[in-house]
Amino acid sequence: MFKYTFVYKCILEMETTIRIKPGTKAELDHFRQYRSESYDELVRKLIYLAKMCEKEPKLSQKTMLEIKEARERIKKGEFYNEEEAKKILGL
Repeated sequence: MFKYTFVYKCILEMETTIRIKPGTKAELDHFRQYRSESYDELVRKLIYLAKMCEKEPKLSQKTMLEIKEARERIKKGEFYNEEEAKKILGL
């Protein structure tokens, strides 16, 4: 039984509704990088990654690992904000 409904906007601001199971929603939520990330952004990101995996499978595996590692560093607070990065780069 479907419990959650998501509304997606396209370029022309038209919307469509899709139904997904609660377990699918929970898995999608796991991929969110920040709490306010929209499901449209999330789905677009996943589509991009899927296309990249089709085009360059070996590169994609490396990229996916790098993304996972970066997300773990961000969760631990191990990153530079824009101001810190500019200082390090001498900008």
